[in-house]
Amino acid sequence: MKLPRPVALRLTAGIGALALAGAAAMTLSTTEASAAVTGIATGYATQNGGTTGGAGGATVRATTGTQIHAALCNRASDSTPITIEVEGTINHGNTTKVSGDSCNTAAGVIELKQISNVTIVGVGNGAVFDQLGIHIRESSNIIIQNVTVQNVKKSGSPTSNGGDAIGMESDVRNVWVDHVNLLASGGESEGYDGLFDMKDNTQYVTLSYSTLRNSGRGGLIGSSETELSNGYVSFHHNLYENIDSRAPLLRGGTAHMYNNYYVSLNESGINSRAGAKAKVDNNYFKNSKDVLGTFYTTAAGYWQVSGNTFDNVTWSSAASDYKPAGPNPTSNTTVSIPYSFKLDAASCVPAVVGETAGANKGMKVSDGSCSTQTPTPTPTPTDPTEPTPTDPAPTQPSGTNLSIGAGSDGSSKADGTSYGNVRDGSMTTYWSPSGTTGSVSVKWGTATAVSKATIRETAGATGRIKAWRVINGDTGAVLSSGTGAGVTSFAKTSLKKLTLEITSASAAPQVAEFETYAQ
Repeated sequence: MKLPRPVALRLTAGIGALALAGAAAMTLSTTEASAAVTGIATGYATQNGGTTGGAGGATVRATTGTQIHAALCNRASDSTPITIEVEGTINHGNTTKVSGDSCNTAAGVIELKQISNVTIVGVGNGAVFDQLGIHIRESSNIIIQNVTVQNVKKSGSPTSNGGDAIGMESDVRNVWVDHVNLLASGGESEGYDGLFDMKDNTQYVTLSYSTLRNSGRGGLIGSSETELSNGYVSFHHNLYENIDSRAPLLRGGTAHMYNNYYVSLNESGINSRAGAKAKVDNNYFKNSKDVLGTFYTTAAGYWQVSGNTFDNVTWSSAASDYKPAGPNPTSNTTVSIPYSFKLDAASCVPAVVGETAGANKGMKVSDGSCSTQTPTPTPTPTDPTEPTPTDPAPTQPSGTNLSIGAGSDGSSKADGTSYGNVRDGSMTTYWSPSGTTGSVSVKWGTATAVSKATIRETAGATGRIKAWRVINGDTGAVLSSGTGAGVTSFAKTSLKKLTLEITSASAAPQVAEFETYAQ
Protein backbone atom coordinates (compact mmCIF):
# COMPACT_ATOMS: atom_id res chain seq x y z
CA MET A 1 0.00 0.00 0.00
CA LYS A 2 1.36 3.37 -0.91
CA LEU A 3 2.31 5.63 1.95
CA PRO A 4 0.08 8.64 2.50
CA ARG A 5 1.35 12.02 1.48
CA PRO A 6 3.53 13.47 4.23
CA VAL A 7 2.15 16.24 6.37
CA ALA A 8 3.83 19.64 6.35
CA LEU A 9 7.15 19.26 8.11
CA ARG A 10 7.83 20.91 11.42
CA LEU A 11 10.91 22.69 10.12
CA THR A 12 11.19 24.81 13.21
CA ALA A 13 11.56 21.74 15.45
CA GLY A 14 14.85 21.55 17.29
CA ILE A 15 16.61 19.74 20.05
CA GLY A 16 18.67 22.44 21.69
CA ALA A 17 22.32 21.60 21.79
CA LEU A 18 21.93 18.81 19.24
CA ALA A 19 20.52 21.04 16.53
CA LEU A 20 22.96 21.35 13.67
CA ALA A 21 23.77 24.46 11.73
CA GLY A 22 21.75 25.15 8.59
CA ALA A 23 22.97 25.04 5.02
CA ALA A 24 24.25 28.60 5.25
CA ALA A 25 26.72 27.63 7.99
CA MET A 26 28.59 24.79 6.32
CA THR A 27 32.09 26.33 6.40
CA LEU A 28 33.97 24.81 9.34
CA SER A 29 37.41 25.19 10.79
CA THR A 30 40.14 22.95 9.47
CA THR A 31 40.54 21.25 12.84
CA GLU A 32 36.90 20.14 12.76
CA ALA A 33 36.76 18.78 9.23
CA SER A 34 40.26 17.82 8.23
CA ALA A 35 40.21 14.19 9.37
CA ALA A 36 40.49 11.64 6.57
CA VAL A 37 38.90 8.20 6.65
CA THR A 38 39.25 6.74 10.14
CA GLY A 39 38.40 3.49 11.88
CA ILE A 40 36.90 0.33 10.43
CA ALA A 41 33.45 -0.69 9.30
CA THR A 42 30.87 -1.85 11.82
CA GLY A 43 27.59 -3.73 11.76
CA TYR A 44 26.48 -5.75 8.76
CA ALA A 45 29.10 -4.02 6.58
CA THR A 46 31.67 -6.25 8.32
CA GLN A 47 30.05 -9.38 6.90
CA ASN A 48 30.28 -10.97 3.44
CA GLY A 49 34.02 -10.37 3.30
CA GLY A 50 33.96 -6.96 4.98
CA THR A 51 33.99 -3.36 3.71
CA THR A 52 37.33 -1.63 3.22
CA GLY A 53 36.57 0.79 0.38
CA GLY A 54 39.68 2.16 -1.29
CA ALA A 55 42.13 0.93 1.33
CA GLY A 56 45.49 0.04 -0.19
CA GLY A 57 44.97 2.17 -3.29
CA ALA A 58 45.88 5.65 -4.41
CA THR A 59 44.53 8.79 -2.72
CA VAL A 60 43.42 11.75 -4.85
CA ARG A 61 41.84 15.13 -4.05
CA ALA A 62 38.66 16.46 -5.71
CA THR A 63 36.87 19.81 -5.39
CA THR A 64 34.21 19.23 -8.09
CA GLY A 65 31.89 16.42 -9.06
CA THR A 66 33.63 16.16 -12.42
CA GLN A 67 36.93 15.55 -10.64
CA ILE A 68 35.32 12.77 -8.58
CA HIS A 69 34.12 11.11 -11.77
CA ALA A 70 37.52 11.61 -13.42
CA ALA A 71 39.25 9.92 -10.47
CA LEU A 72 37.03 6.87 -10.95
CA CYS A 73 37.58 6.82 -14.70
CA ASN A 74 41.36 7.18 -14.48
CA ARG A 75 41.83 3.92 -12.56
CA ALA A 76 43.43 0.91 -14.18
CA SER A 77 40.17 -1.03 -13.80
CA ASP A 78 36.73 -0.61 -12.26
CA SER A 79 37.93 -2.50 -9.16
CA THR A 80 41.27 -0.73 -8.60
CA PRO A 81 41.12 0.64 -5.01
CA ILE A 82 40.98 4.41 -4.65
CA THR A 83 40.29 6.96 -1.91
CA ILE A 84 38.85 10.28 -3.11
CA GLU A 85 39.25 13.13 -0.65
CA VAL A 86 36.60 15.78 -1.30
CA GLU A 87 36.57 19.40 -0.19
CA GLY A 88 34.20 22.23 -1.05
CA THR A 89 30.71 22.36 -2.53
CA ILE A 90 29.80 19.77 -5.16
CA ASN A 91 26.77 20.79 -7.24
CA HIS A 92 25.15 20.56 -10.67
CA GLY A 93 27.34 23.31 -12.05
CA ASN A 94 30.57 21.39 -11.48
CA THR A 95 29.41 17.79 -12.03
CA THR A 96 29.55 16.41 -15.57
CA LYS A 97 29.80 12.96 -17.08
CA VAL A 98 33.29 11.54 -17.57
CA SER A 99 33.92 8.46 -19.72
CA GLY A 100 36.43 5.67 -19.33
CA ASP A 101 36.89 1.91 -19.12
CA SER A 102 36.80 1.89 -15.32
CA CYS A 103 33.65 3.95 -14.74
CA ASN A 104 30.05 4.56 -15.78
CA THR A 105 29.22 8.11 -14.71
CA ALA A 106 26.46 10.62 -15.44
CA ALA A 107 25.88 14.34 -15.18
CA GLY A 108 23.79 15.75 -12.35
CA VAL A 109 24.59 12.99 -9.84
CA ILE A 110 27.61 11.36 -8.24
CA GLU A 111 27.40 8.03 -10.05
CA LEU A 112 29.06 5.01 -8.44
CA LYS A 113 27.93 2.42 -10.98
CA GLN A 114 29.45 -0.97 -11.80
CA ILE A 115 32.53 -0.30 -9.68
CA SER A 116 34.10 -1.52 -6.45
CA ASN A 117 36.72 -0.63 -3.81
CA VAL A 118 36.05 3.11 -3.50
CA THR A 119 36.15 5.51 -0.55
CA ILE A 120 34.76 9.05 -0.71
CA VAL A 121 35.67 11.12 2.35
CA GLY A 122 35.25 14.78 3.19
CA VAL A 123 38.41 16.61 4.25
CA GLY A 124 39.72 20.12 4.87
CA ASN A 125 36.93 22.62 5.45
CA GLY A 126 34.25 20.04 4.68
CA ALA A 127 32.46 18.56 1.68
CA VAL A 128 28.87 19.48 0.80
CA PHE A 129 26.90 17.82 -1.99
CA ASP A 130 24.33 20.52 -2.60
CA GLN A 131 21.13 19.42 -4.40
CA LEU A 132 23.20 16.55 -5.81
CA GLY A 133 22.63 12.94 -4.78
CA ILE A 134 25.01 10.00 -4.53
CA HIS A 135 23.84 6.96 -6.52
CA ILE A 136 25.32 3.50 -5.92
CA ARG A 137 24.30 0.86 -8.47
CA GLU A 138 25.68 -2.62 -9.22
CA SER A 139 28.67 -1.87 -7.01
CA SER A 140 30.41 -3.26 -3.94
CA ASN A 141 32.86 -2.33 -1.19
CA ILE A 142 32.03 1.38 -1.00
CA ILE A 143 32.72 3.76 1.92
CA ILE A 144 31.26 7.28 2.21
CA GLN A 145 32.47 9.30 5.18
CA ASN A 146 32.37 12.80 6.61
CA VAL A 147 30.22 14.54 3.97
CA THR A 148 26.93 16.44 3.85
CA VAL A 149 24.28 15.69 1.22
CA GLN A 150 21.45 18.22 1.22
CA ASN A 151 18.24 19.22 -0.55
CA VAL A 152 18.20 16.58 -3.32
CA LYS A 153 14.94 16.79 -5.30
CA LYS A 154 12.95 14.51 -7.57
CA SER A 155 10.69 17.32 -8.80
CA GLY A 156 11.24 21.02 -9.25
CA SER A 157 14.64 22.28 -10.26
CA PRO A 158 17.29 21.05 -10.21
CA THR A 159 16.57 17.32 -9.81
CA SER A 160 19.01 14.54 -8.95
CA ASN A 161 19.02 10.84 -8.03
CA GLY A 162 15.24 10.49 -7.91
CA GLY A 163 15.15 12.78 -4.92
CA ASP A 164 17.31 10.53 -2.71
CA ALA A 165 20.28 11.95 -0.84
CA ILE A 166 22.01 8.54 -0.98
CA GLY A 167 20.36 5.79 -3.02
CA MET A 168 21.47 2.20 -3.61
CA GLU A 169 19.97 -0.26 -6.08
CA SER A 170 20.63 -3.33 -8.24
CA ASP A 171 22.95 -5.91 -6.70
CA VAL A 172 24.78 -3.60 -4.30
CA ARG A 173 26.96 -5.22 -1.63
CA ASN A 174 28.98 -3.96 1.32
CA VAL A 175 28.48 -0.23 1.79
CA TRP A 176 29.50 1.70 4.89
CA VAL A 177 28.12 5.24 5.25
CA ASP A 178 29.57 6.93 8.31
CA HIS A 179 29.61 10.39 9.91
CA VAL A 180 27.46 12.04 7.24
CA ASN A 181 24.70 14.67 7.31
CA LEU A 182 21.64 13.89 5.19
CA LEU A 183 18.99 16.58 5.10
CA ALA A 184 16.07 17.93 3.11
CA SER A 185 13.80 20.96 3.45
CA GLY A 186 10.42 19.28 3.24
CA GLY A 187 8.51 16.23 2.08
CA GLU A 188 7.21 14.78 -1.15
CA SER A 189 4.97 17.75 -1.88
CA GLU A 190 8.07 19.98 -1.77
CA GLY A 191 9.89 17.72 -4.24
CA TYR A 192 11.96 15.52 -1.92
CA ASP A 193 12.03 11.75 -1.51
CA GLY A 194 14.17 9.58 0.80
CA LEU A 195 17.41 10.40 2.58
CA PHE A 196 18.81 6.85 2.58
CA ASP A 197 17.17 4.33 0.24
CA MET A 198 18.07 0.72 -0.64
CA LYS A 199 16.31 -1.48 -3.19
CA ASP A 200 16.65 -4.22 -5.81
CA ASN A 201 18.99 -6.60 -3.99
CA THR A 202 21.06 -4.31 -1.77
CA GLN A 203 22.71 -6.07 1.17
CA TYR A 204 25.36 -5.72 3.89
CA VAL A 205 25.04 -2.00 4.58
CA THR A 206 25.79 0.05 7.69
CA LEU A 207 24.74 3.65 8.42
CA SER A 208 26.55 4.92 11.50
CA TYR A 209 27.18 8.18 13.38
CA SER A 210 25.08 10.20 10.94
CA THR A 211 22.24 12.73 11.04
CA LEU A 212 19.01 12.54 9.02
CA ARG A 213 16.89 15.68 9.32
CA ASN A 214 13.90 17.64 8.04
CA SER A 215 12.47 15.13 5.55
CA GLY A 216 9.14 13.46 4.89
CA ARG A 217 10.93 10.13 4.42
CA GLY A 218 13.96 8.92 6.30
CA GLY A 219 14.63 5.95 4.04
CA LEU A 220 13.49 2.55 2.84
CA ILE A 221 14.78 -0.98 2.40
CA GLY A 222 12.81 -2.50 -0.48
CA SER A 223 10.66 -0.61 -2.98
CA SER A 224 7.50 -2.76 -2.79
CA GLU A 225 5.86 -5.60 -0.87
CA THR A 226 7.16 -8.07 -3.46
CA GLU A 227 10.71 -6.64 -3.69
CA LEU A 228 12.17 -8.50 -0.72
CA SER A 229 15.77 -9.18 -1.78
CA ASN A 230 17.29 -6.48 0.41
CA GLY A 231 18.51 -6.62 3.97
CA TYR A 232 21.31 -7.13 6.44
CA VAL A 233 21.44 -3.43 7.29
CA SER A 234 22.69 -1.84 10.52
CA PHE A 235 21.77 1.60 11.84
CA HIS A 236 23.62 2.80 14.93
CA HIS A 237 24.42 6.05 16.71
CA ASN A 238 22.40 8.11 14.24
CA LEU A 239 20.19 11.13 14.87
CA TYR A 240 16.77 11.12 13.17
CA GLU A 241 15.20 14.54 13.70
CA ASN A 242 11.97 15.96 12.29
CA ILE A 243 11.16 13.01 10.01
CA ASP A 244 7.57 12.24 9.04
CA SER A 245 7.98 8.49 8.42
CA ARG A 246 10.31 5.69 7.22
CA ALA A 247 12.91 5.67 9.96
CA PRO A 248 13.34 3.33 8.15
CA LEU A 249 10.65 1.44 6.18
CA LEU A 250 11.81 -2.19 6.07
CA ARG A 251 10.22 -4.61 3.57
CA GLY A 252 11.52 -8.11 4.10
CA GLY A 253 15.07 -8.76 5.20
CA THR A 254 16.76 -8.09 8.52
CA ALA A 255 17.89 -4.82 10.08
CA HIS A 256 19.55 -3.92 13.36
CA MET A 257 18.87 -0.54 14.97
CA TYR A 258 20.85 0.26 18.09
CA ASN A 259 21.83 3.37 20.04
CA ASN A 260 20.00 5.77 17.70
CA TYR A 261 18.36 8.99 18.88
CA TYR A 262 14.94 9.59 17.34
CA VAL A 263 13.43 13.04 17.90
CA SER A 264 10.18 14.32 16.36
CA LEU A 265 9.12 11.34 14.27
CA ASN A 266 5.91 13.04 13.25
CA GLU A 267 3.78 10.21 11.78
CA SER A 268 5.58 6.90 12.27
CA GLY A 269 9.08 5.55 12.78
CA ILE A 270 10.53 2.08 12.23
CA ASN A 271 8.04 0.42 9.87
CA SER A 272 8.69 -3.33 9.74
CA ARG A 273 6.45 -5.04 7.18
CA ALA A 274 6.18 -7.83 4.62
CA GLY A 275 7.99 -10.36 6.79
CA ALA A 276 10.85 -8.07 7.79
CA LYS A 277 12.68 -8.53 11.08
CA ALA A 278 14.01 -5.57 13.05
CA LYS A 279 16.22 -5.88 16.12
CA VAL A 280 15.75 -2.66 18.08
CA ASP A 281 18.22 -2.24 20.95
CA ASN A 282 18.89 0.62 23.40
CA ASN A 283 17.51 3.45 21.29
CA TYR A 284 16.08 6.71 22.67
CA PHE A 285 12.75 7.89 21.21
CA LYS A 286 11.60 11.39 22.14
CA ASN A 287 8.60 13.60 21.31
CA SER A 288 7.43 11.19 18.62
CA LYS A 289 4.45 9.16 17.43
CA ASP A 290 4.10 5.44 16.65
CA VAL A 291 7.86 4.88 16.61
CA LEU A 292 7.68 1.14 15.87
CA GLY A 293 5.16 -1.17 14.21
CA THR A 294 3.67 -2.28 10.90
CA PHE A 295 2.09 0.69 9.17
CA TYR A 296 0.05 1.31 5.99
CA THR A 297 -0.17 -2.39 5.06
CA THR A 298 -1.68 -5.70 6.14
CA ALA A 299 1.61 -7.50 5.38
CA ALA A 300 2.99 -7.96 8.89
CA GLY A 301 6.56 -7.38 9.95
CA TYR A 302 8.32 -8.36 13.17
CA TRP A 303 10.63 -6.97 15.83
CA GLN A 304 12.76 -7.87 18.81
CA VAL A 305 13.03 -5.03 21.31
CA SER A 306 15.34 -4.50 24.28
CA GLY A 307 16.52 -1.61 26.43
CA ASN A 308 14.77 1.24 24.58
CA THR A 309 13.58 4.49 26.17
CA PHE A 310 10.26 6.03 25.09
CA ASP A 311 10.18 9.66 26.20
CA ASN A 312 6.90 11.44 25.43
CA VAL A 313 5.95 8.97 22.70
CA THR A 314 2.29 8.70 21.69
CA TRP A 315 0.65 5.62 20.22
CA SER A 316 -2.36 5.33 17.92
CA SER A 317 -5.05 2.67 18.10
CA ALA A 318 -4.48 -0.41 15.97
CA ALA A 319 -6.34 -1.02 12.69
CA SER A 320 -6.16 -3.75 10.05
CA ASP A 321 -3.45 -1.92 8.12
CA TYR A 322 -1.91 0.03 10.99
CA LYS A 323 -0.46 -1.86 13.96
CA PRO A 324 1.73 0.15 16.35
CA ALA A 325 3.97 -1.90 18.62
CA GLY A 326 3.05 0.28 21.64
CA PRO A 327 2.11 1.56 24.09
CA ASN A 328 4.17 -1.24 25.69
CA PRO A 329 6.31 -2.70 22.90
CA THR A 330 7.21 -6.36 23.28
CA SER A 331 9.12 -8.71 21.00
CA ASN A 332 7.27 -10.90 18.50
CA THR A 333 10.36 -12.57 16.98
CA THR A 334 14.01 -13.24 17.66
CA VAL A 335 16.86 -11.94 15.51
CA SER A 336 20.35 -13.42 15.51
CA ILE A 337 23.15 -10.89 14.90
CA PRO A 338 26.37 -12.36 13.40
CA TYR A 339 28.77 -9.57 14.39
CA SER A 340 30.02 -8.23 17.72
CA PHE A 341 28.86 -4.86 19.04
CA LYS A 342 28.76 -2.88 22.28
CA LEU A 343 25.64 -1.15 23.53
CA ASP A 344 25.53 2.22 25.25
CA ALA A 345 22.75 2.50 27.79
CA ALA A 346 19.72 4.18 26.22
CA SER A 347 19.84 6.92 28.86
CA CYS A 348 23.15 8.26 27.53
CA VAL A 349 22.31 7.92 23.82
CA PRO A 350 21.24 11.60 23.40
CA ALA A 351 24.57 12.83 24.74
CA VAL A 352 26.72 10.30 22.85
CA VAL A 353 24.93 10.89 19.56
CA GLY A 354 25.08 14.63 20.07
CA GLU A 355 28.84 14.49 20.41
CA THR A 356 29.57 12.00 17.60
CA ALA A 357 26.90 12.00 14.87
CA GLY A 358 27.35 13.89 11.63
CA ALA A 359 30.08 15.24 9.39
CA ASN A 360 32.81 17.54 10.64
CA LYS A 361 32.58 16.28 14.23
CA GLY A 362 36.14 14.95 14.46
CA MET A 363 35.07 11.37 13.56
CA LYS A 364 34.43 10.59 17.21
CA VAL A 365 32.73 7.31 18.11
CA SER A 366 31.29 5.69 21.22
CA ASP A 367 33.45 3.44 23.39
CA GLY A 368 30.38 1.34 24.21
CA SER A 369 30.30 2.64 27.78
CA CYS A 370 28.62 6.03 27.33
CA SER A 371 31.85 7.88 26.56
CA THR A 372 33.34 8.96 23.23
CA GLN A 373 36.74 8.54 21.63
CA THR A 374 38.56 9.23 18.37
CA PRO A 375 39.34 5.90 16.70
CA THR A 376 42.72 5.02 15.27
CA PRO A 377 43.18 2.94 12.12
CA THR A 378 43.23 -0.79 12.83
CA PRO A 379 43.77 -3.81 10.61
CA THR A 380 40.95 -4.60 8.23
CA PRO A 381 38.60 -7.18 9.79
CA THR A 382 37.96 -10.46 8.08
CA ASP A 383 34.68 -12.30 7.87
CA PRO A 384 35.01 -15.69 9.59
CA THR A 385 32.27 -17.05 7.36
CA GLU A 386 34.21 -16.27 4.19
CA PRO A 387 35.40 -19.56 2.66
CA THR A 388 39.13 -20.16 2.38
CA PRO A 389 40.08 -19.94 -1.31
CA THR A 390 40.80 -23.33 -2.80
CA ASP A 391 41.65 -24.52 -6.25
CA PRO A 392 38.65 -25.83 -8.16
CA ALA A 393 38.14 -29.57 -8.03
CA PRO A 394 39.56 -31.21 -11.16
CA THR A 395 36.68 -33.61 -11.84
CA GLN A 396 34.03 -32.47 -14.29
CA PRO A 397 30.52 -32.92 -12.81
CA SER A 398 28.13 -35.45 -14.34
CA GLY A 399 24.44 -34.96 -14.97
CA THR A 400 22.46 -32.15 -16.54
CA ASN A 401 23.90 -28.67 -16.96
CA LEU A 402 21.17 -26.67 -15.19
CA SER A 403 22.30 -23.41 -16.80
CA ILE A 404 20.94 -24.44 -20.21
CA GLY A 405 17.51 -22.88 -20.57
CA ALA A 406 17.88 -20.71 -17.46
CA GLY A 407 17.96 -16.91 -17.36
CA SER A 408 20.93 -14.67 -16.71
CA ASP A 409 22.03 -11.18 -15.76
CA GLY A 410 25.14 -9.49 -14.41
CA SER A 411 26.91 -6.37 -13.17
CA SER A 412 28.65 -5.25 -16.36
CA LYS A 413 29.43 -6.44 -19.87
CA ALA A 414 31.77 -5.46 -22.63
CA ASP A 415 30.42 -4.38 -26.00
CA GLY A 416 29.52 -7.32 -28.20
CA THR A 417 29.14 -9.79 -25.34
CA SER A 418 26.05 -11.08 -23.57
CA TYR A 419 25.18 -12.49 -20.15
CA GLY A 420 23.19 -15.18 -21.96
CA ASN A 421 26.31 -16.49 -23.67
CA VAL A 422 27.41 -18.26 -20.48
CA ARG A 423 24.41 -20.60 -20.65
CA ASP A 424 24.07 -21.34 -24.38
CA GLY A 425 26.27 -24.46 -24.50
CA SER A 426 28.73 -22.88 -26.95
CA MET A 427 32.46 -22.42 -26.31
CA THR A 428 32.77 -19.75 -29.02
CA THR A 429 30.35 -17.18 -27.59
CA TYR A 430 31.18 -15.53 -24.26
CA TRP A 431 30.58 -12.86 -21.66
CA SER A 432 33.23 -10.33 -20.67
CA PRO A 433 32.91 -7.59 -18.05
CA SER A 434 33.65 -4.02 -19.09
CA GLY A 435 37.00 -4.26 -17.28
CA THR A 436 38.90 -7.08 -15.61
CA THR A 437 36.32 -7.72 -12.88
CA GLY A 438 32.58 -8.15 -12.82
CA SER A 439 29.83 -10.68 -12.24
CA VAL A 440 27.45 -12.81 -14.25
CA SER A 441 24.52 -14.83 -12.90
CA VAL A 442 22.41 -17.80 -13.88
CA LYS A 443 18.85 -17.64 -12.53
CA TRP A 444 15.80 -19.85 -12.44
CA GLY A 445 12.10 -19.16 -12.00
CA THR A 446 11.85 -21.61 -9.10
CA ALA A 447 14.32 -22.65 -6.42
CA THR A 448 16.89 -25.07 -7.86
CA ALA A 449 19.35 -27.26 -5.93
CA VAL A 450 22.98 -26.70 -7.00
CA SER A 451 26.20 -28.13 -5.53
CA LYS A 452 28.78 -27.73 -8.32
CA ALA A 453 29.68 -25.20 -10.98
CA THR A 454 32.13 -25.15 -13.86
CA ILE A 455 33.78 -21.96 -15.11
CA ARG A 456 34.96 -22.27 -18.73
CA GLU A 457 37.09 -19.70 -20.54
CA THR A 458 37.28 -19.36 -24.31
CA ALA A 459 40.29 -20.90 -26.05
CA GLY A 460 41.72 -17.45 -26.77
CA ALA A 461 41.53 -16.26 -23.16
CA THR A 462 42.68 -19.29 -21.18
CA GLY A 463 44.34 -18.39 -17.89
CA ARG A 464 43.10 -14.81 -17.64
CA ILE A 465 40.83 -15.44 -14.64
CA LYS A 466 42.93 -15.18 -11.49
CA ALA A 467 40.43 -15.08 -8.60
CA TRP A 468 36.67 -15.53 -8.29
CA ARG A 469 33.79 -16.14 -5.91
CA VAL A 470 30.55 -18.09 -6.39
CA ILE A 471 27.73 -16.36 -4.52
CA ASN A 472 24.17 -17.28 -3.56
CA GLY A 473 22.35 -14.54 -5.44
CA ASP A 474 19.32 -14.83 -3.15
CA THR A 475 21.18 -14.13 0.10
CA GLY A 476 24.61 -12.78 -0.88
CA ALA A 477 26.38 -15.62 0.92
CA VAL A 478 29.70 -16.72 -0.57
CA LEU A 479 29.45 -20.44 -1.41
CA SER A 480 32.99 -20.95 -2.70
CA SER A 481 36.01 -19.05 -3.94
CA GLY A 482 39.21 -19.91 -5.76
CA THR A 483 41.70 -19.17 -8.53
CA GLY A 484 41.64 -20.05 -12.20
CA ALA A 485 38.82 -21.49 -14.27
CA GLY A 486 37.56 -25.00 -13.62
CA VAL A 487 35.18 -26.88 -11.33
CA THR A 488 34.11 -25.86 -7.83
CA SER A 489 31.99 -27.74 -5.29
CA PHE A 490 30.01 -26.43 -2.33
CA ALA A 491 27.24 -27.53 0.01
CA LYS A 492 24.08 -28.27 -1.96
CA THR A 493 22.00 -25.09 -1.88
CA SER A 494 18.46 -24.41 -3.09
CA LEU A 495 18.36 -21.01 -4.76
CA LYS A 496 16.96 -19.01 -7.65
CA LYS A 497 20.16 -17.21 -8.61
CA LEU A 498 23.82 -18.22 -8.65
CA THR A 499 26.44 -15.55 -9.31
CA LEU A 500 30.02 -15.86 -10.54
CA GLU A 501 32.01 -12.81 -9.40
CA ILE A 502 35.46 -12.40 -10.96
CA THR A 503 37.57 -10.40 -8.50
CA SER A 504 40.91 -10.51 -10.33
CA ALA A 505 42.09 -11.14 -13.89
CA SER A 506 45.25 -10.54 -15.90
CA ALA A 507 43.18 -9.13 -18.80
CA ALA A 508 39.53 -8.92 -19.76
CA PRO A 509 38.22 -12.44 -19.01
CA GLN A 510 36.07 -14.31 -21.50
CA VAL A 511 33.66 -16.68 -19.79
CA ALA A 512 32.29 -19.05 -22.41
CA GLU A 513 30.16 -21.10 -20.02
CA PHE A 514 29.08 -20.95 -16.38
CA GLU A 515 27.71 -24.44 -15.96
CA THR A 516 25.73 -25.53 -12.91
CA TYR A 517 24.97 -29.00 -11.60
CA ALA A 518 22.89 -30.58 -8.86
CA GLN A 519 25.71 -32.99 -7.95
